Amino acid sequence: MKHINLRSGLFLFVLLFPLLGFAHDVTGADQELLRNGGLWAYIQVGATHMLTGYDHLLFLTGVIFYLNSFIDILKFITVFTIGHCITLIGATYAGITADEHLVDAVIALSVLYKGFENLGGFEKLKVKSPNLLLMVGLFGLIHGFGLSTRLQSFDMGQEQLLAKILCFNLGVEVGQVLALIPIVFVITLSRKHKQFPAFYKAVNWYLVLAGVCLFVYQMYGYFHVH
Repeated sequence: MKHINLRSGLFLFVLLFPLLGFAHDVTGADQELLRNGGLWAYIQVGATHMLTGYDHLLFLTGVIFYLNSFIDILKFITVFTIGHCITLIGATYAGITADEHLVDAVIALSVLYKGFENLGGFEKLKVKSPNLLLMVGLFGLIHGFGLSTRLQSFDMGQEQLLAKILCFNLGVEVGQVLALIPIVFVITLSRKHKQFPAFYKAVNWYLVLAGVCLFVYQMYGYFHVH
C-alpha cells in the first residue's frame, strides 16, 4: 500500500506541475482585476502568479530536495526570496525590462541546473559544484527579474506605483509560502519511505527534462516573435 501511495504521489507530482503552467501567463482578466481592484488586486494577482508559476516552483522543489533539515530549507528559501525581491521591486520601479522569453529561458535553465546538480552531475563530470547558497541567491535575482517582466507587462499607471509593486511582491511571497507547504510536506514524508531514492531520482530527472523542454519552448517563442 505504501508503495502504491508513493507511486501515486509521484504521478500527481509530475502531472500537476505542467498543468499549472497554463495559468502562468498574463491574462486580460488579470489586467481587468488590477484596473478595478485597487492595491488588494495586486496582492491577489501576485499570489496567483506564484501559485501557477510552474518554473519557479520546479526550481524551489529542486532546492528543497537537496536539503535535509528545516533550518537549511528556511535558510535557502530566505536567500532565494531576498534575491527575487531585489530584482522584482528594483527592476520594476526603475523600468528595467527584457524579452520575457529570454528571461524565462534562463529560468528554465535554473530548473535544469538544479535537477542536474541533485543527480550528482558535477561529481560525474569530476567538477566541483558551485556554492549552492550563492547559486540560489543568483537564481533568485533572475527569477525576480522574470516576475518583474510579467508585472511590467500590465498597465499599472503612475499613481501609487511603488505601493502597487510592493503589494504584488507581497502577493508573490504569500503565494510562495502557500505553494511550499505541500511541496515540503510531500518531500519530507517521502524521505521516510524506503522507495525515497527512486522517488528522488525520478523527480530530479523530471526537473532536468522539464528544464530542457521549457528552455526549447521559450527559445522557440523568442525566435517566432522576432
